[in-house]
Amino acid sequence: MEKDTLLKKIHMECPLCGREHEIEERKRLATVIIKGDRIAYEERFYFCANADEDENEFETGAIVNENMRNARNAYRVKHGLLTSDEIVALRESYGLSQVDLARLLGWGEATISRYESKAIQEEAYDAMLRLIKENPLQALEFLKKNADKFSGTKRSEIRIKIIEKLDSYGKEYLARQALEGEYANFEDPSELNGYTKLNIDKIEAVVSYFAEKISNLFKVKLMKMLWYADSLSYRQRKRTITGLIYTHEPMGALPIGHYRLMNLENLNIQEEMSCNYDSMLHVYPTRNMDYSVLNGEEKEILDKVIEKFKTFKASEIVDYMHKEKAYVETKPGEIIPFSFAGEIQNF
Repeated sequence: MEKDTLLKKIHMECPLCGREHEIEERKRLATVIIKGDRIAYEERFYFCANADEDENEFETGAIVNENMRNARNAYRVKHGLLTSDEIVALRESYGLSQVDLARLLGWGEATISRYESKAIQEEAYDAMLRLIKENPLQALEFLKKNADKFSGTKRSEIRIKIIEKLDSYGKEYLARQALEGEYANFEDPSELNGYTKLNIDKIEAVVSYFAEKISNLFKVKLMKMLWYADSLSYRQRKRTITGLIYTHEPMGALPIGHYRLMNLENLNIQEEMSCNYDSMLHVYPTRNMDYSVLNGEEKEILDKVIEKFKTFKASEIVDYMHKEKAYVETKPGEIIPFSFAGEIQNF
């Protein structure tokens, strides 16, 4: 049996011993067969210290549902399908109900409800969801095709929302294209990109996640925290989170295309003046950022980096980075391979 981790203790009536006392809520890695495939997922359960050893665990209905959802989402991630959280975020980005999104795509009215709760979508359905996730123009085409499924008022409301998304989509698309262009020669998996293809959705989520937890976050510190997050991820999982590639620069590790990165439309970056009248880029959280692109393990990695560096000034994290073997043993301008990740300091 996999080793479990204590999450918290709660006072409740125990169905195993019949007494009201302190119960431990725990989690562990479990496996289940889904569609003939063995899937590893995070399982939560309750533990009663008063019960017999072979009957000291139980689950409530809510936890059973959550565990099943975690297992299905783990299957989706493994097979490159949108998770239920990502489907919810997609639907909410258009301001649609479950029924409205199903009608927009020409599906049965209960389809989206099932995908957000119990069922795993087929690849063909997933492809349609991705079309409107990645390009609002496709949503507009679906609205034209399935216009008869909506009242005039509802159709107008949906169209306005799509057009709003189109405006921001155009700017974001150009910014993404510019950053992707910087990585055109680095598409093959290697130690340079941490065996991860550039993932701009995750880059945006990571930056905003850091900014939510650190109030005074500026570019210099952010760049170093990105490197530490990817390095820690590589050390633990043999792959990075963002797919960014970092070079040896005077102030430490710096992502290729960092200027393009800071211009991404979905990031909330404000240019401000310091007390010395220097221009500084202040990083703020992005409202309604889709954090579902980050899984639980990735968020735990980010939390470790935040806990480590939250009180560091920019100069302090730069000095800290300068002592890393990854920095000491590479030359100025040279790409820092993630083979050094196993030797990062004090994590």
